Amino acid sequence: MPEDPNLSRRDLLRGRLFGRLVQSASNKLDAVGTAITNASASPVKSTRANAPVAGGGNGESGGRTGIGRRFTLPIHRPPGAVDEVSFLSGCTRCNDCISACPVSAIVHAPARFREAAGTPMIDPHTSPCIMCEDTPCITACKPSVLRVDQPRKMGVAWIQTMACLAHTGSFCTVCSERCPVPNAIEVDAGKPTIRADVCTGCGVCASVCPAPTNAIVVMPMADRPAGDGAQNAK
Repeated sequence: MPEDPNLSRRDLLRGRLFGRLVQSASNKLDAVGTAITNASASPVKSTRANAPVAGGGNGESGGRTGIGRRFTLPIHRPPGAVDEVSFLSGCTRCNDCISACPVSAIVHAPARFREAAGTPMIDPHTSPCIMCEDTPCITACKPSVLRVDQPRKMGVAWIQTMACLAHTGSFCTVCSERCPVPNAIEVDAGKPTIRADVCTGCGVCASVCPAPTNAIVVMPMADRPAGDGAQNAK
């Protein structure tokens, strides 16, 4: 017999037990969801005192959402980008880096990136960075959120061997041939391997992969070196 005293033998005989159990579980989930929503509404303190957040303000208040947030969704920034908090605080959305890119690799971040929407980013699977030697995007950046003294590393790529033609018995060297970063992709016995310590995450390899299912995944850096001088350089 069920533990719920409100369930009658007639409910059992009429096959209502399952429906009522589902409803009971749904009610419990609603209660949990309400608790999570209420907790999320409480101000969240920054993990770094007085750290700038998107839209201005300090680590405890302000910003576009009204809630101080130290961490944001990872975004594939152009080369030379300062840390994300400084980037969001300093970027003026002037579009100069977008105009300066010779291959139109830099685009506006879409709305799903919340407070970062409209800031410059790269979609490496659509239009990768070609790692220009003269870095016109950095030269064009007046707020200095793209800087020559910052690493040019934007992310890292890796190969899904089950989808890679070379790793599944076919011959393919396209990614290693087209990679603009020397020694970022090594080929051993016809099989490519990406060196994470050398890869800049430019995305060229992913954009040229001929496999039926793209075998290369490119992820942005989760964190970048601090650019404390970005705001002072404006």
